[in-house]
Amino acid sequence: MGGIGTSPCDLDRQFAPQIAQLLAAPPLQSAQEYYDELIRSKKHDGIKLSYGGKHGKGVCANKDFAEGDLVLKDQMLVGAQHSLNKIDCVVCSYCFRFIGSIEFQIGHRLYLQSLGASVDGTNERHCHGSHAGSSTGCSGATNGNSSAVPQEVIMSLMDGDMSLPLTDQFCLPSVVACPGGCEEQVYCSQSCADSDWDSYHSLLCTGSKTEPSRKAALQKFIRHANETNDIFLVAAKAITFTLLRSKSMKLMNQTFCSLWKPGNHFQWASKRDIDSSEEDLFRQQIRDLAFLSLQLLKDAIFDPECAPLFSLDVYGHIIGMFELNNLDLVVASPVEDYFIHIDDLPESEKEEAEKVTGPLLDALGEDYSIPCEGTAFFPLQSCMNHSCCPNAKAFKRDEDKDGHAVIIALKPISKDEEITISYIDEDLPYEERQEQLADYGFTCTCLKCQEERPV
Repeated sequence: MGGIGTSPCDLDRQFAPQIAQLLAAPPLQSAQEYYDELIRSKKHDGIKLSYGGKHGKGVCANKDFAEGDLVLKDQMLVGAQHSLNKIDCVVCSYCFRFIGSIEFQIGHRLYLQSLGASVDGTNERHCHGSHAGSSTGCSGATNGNSSAVPQEVIMSLMDGDMSLPLTDQFCLPSVVACPGGCEEQVYCSQSCADSDWDSYHSLLCTGSKTEPSRKAALQKFIRHANETNDIFLVAAKAITFTLLRSKSMKLMNQTFCSLWKPGNHFQWASKRDIDSSEEDLFRQQIRDLAFLSLQLLKDAIFDPECAPLFSLDVYGHIIGMFELNNLDLVVASPVEDYFIHIDDLPESEKEEAEKVTGPLLDALGEDYSIPCEGTAFFPLQSCMNHSCCPNAKAFKRDEDKDGHAVIIALKPISKDEEITISYIDEDLPYEERQEQLADYGFTCTCLKCQEERPV
């Protein structure tokens, strides 16, 4: 782990050969078979995986794309809504579509806002970021005045007893409960509920069907993640995803192939964010935090047949892989569309509608339409290489209502041409771009960098 001492995890030593096997780059043939099957099963006919280019693996066009064309809509392998973003919006725990109704979304937000909503009594945002306890990318601002709305109105909105003008034009899927009986996870359909249960949630559910001691252990793990860094929740999903498919070392290796990306243990702690003299200390703190999280997770779901998965080396690799290969999970709020629609009505209709909606909008405040936000890992998008002059980008269109990664062509892309995206702000100066890209372990030599590189 480079400069931060011997691992405190006994499993790292006990299963060193198996762990090394898990963390090694998968054989070329296995990786190729995995991605070919993924592309075939998801019907992503417009792309193909290419091996052997100057960057190794990459994604290439399998047909011509025009500017603005949809290149890929990639379903996440694992992902999670930021813990405190759940204050602001209610979405399907599997596909991250907004659910319930416009009334329910507004009522839920105002209800929690009226309680001074917090997690474990704090309003601090502890979400995904490079620092332990970072608030990077989190929402949850509550600058409205929900007390201006009577409590009975808020409850009527949540319970479905009150209808707002024109919400029939913004229908959302009904809320489907968790099959295990927990209140934390809700879904847009029985299909999503079943898929989530089969993929991860059957091992992470804190509902009434979970054995009490395991439920208590899970609650401790979840509470720790919420209080520190919710990247641990995504890492737990990665482990349960593998556990539910693997009861042998061979199967673990095959399943872990889908999760393998350069993660480099705890070396992902950004050198740009800390003084070099404090780098080792910071990484030690991150590792200690991860080790505590791992111990709590082991108390809840440890399986001796898959013991190597619970090593700190593997946990650190997964966290590092997410830090360097994730894509922000963002789904726009339909509440925004609703209030924009009201504002665009003819003046007489608008005046009538705003007699009802105006007080609610005032109570919600400026941040009335916070989107669903989280972090996710997308197996095909993550294979796309970087360029500071990319030919594609991640971009949600109006019709994209779920958490899939959507990649759009920025310019015409010819068949067999590599599809590239930018990992950073490509408008930064050359030196700043290279400094940020060093965290990903490479020096960019794209055409733009070659032109701007100092002589």
